[in-house]
Amino acid sequence: MKARVTEILKNFGVAESAITNDVHFVRDLGLDSLDTVDLIMRLEQEFGIRIPDEDYPKLTTLQGVLDYLEHEQRVSVTA
Repeated sequence: MKARVTEILKNFGVAESAITNDVHFVRDLGLDSLDTVDLIMRLEQEFGIRIPDEDYPKLTTLQGVLDYLEHEQRVSVTA
């Protein structure tokens, strides 16, 4: 899962060496609000999920994204 998210981030021109679990997309990587929305759309496509607008604030770091995706995966398995 981390490798898939890393590949998405690299498409934004982010160097793989800059991608750590605690990297903040805006503060550390310089993504702006449009980049962030694009990132979320790409995550939805890559993982086949729908991310509600109210969940966007949870997705500001790589670890936040990984935690969110793991939670969504567990929820879909039990549903």
